[in-house]
Amino acid sequence: MFTSQNGGPLEPHAVTRQFQRRLAKAGIGHHRFHDLRHTCATLLLAQGVPLRVVMEILGHTQIATTAEIYSHLLRTLMANAAAKMVKR
Repeated sequence: MFTSQNGGPLEPHAVTRQFQRRLAKAGIGHHRFHDLRHTCATLLLAQGVPLRVVMEILGHTQIATTAEIYSHLLRTLMANAAAKMVKR
């Protein structure tokens, strides 16, 4: 958990403003702060982290929620796994 300079909770709008400033400084277009959550999940799944573990990290209560949100990625991962089996 991150806190403000006075030890209190961060103001959501301040986090968003700072995030947008840093994106602009890095030459990256506008993205929502929430997009970082999806990026994290996508990278974890692409690296072979089990869906159940990703579900826990994201705080979903049902694995079906995680599977539904990332079903497009799961299909790609399954196709890649099948291709690896053919190559052997």
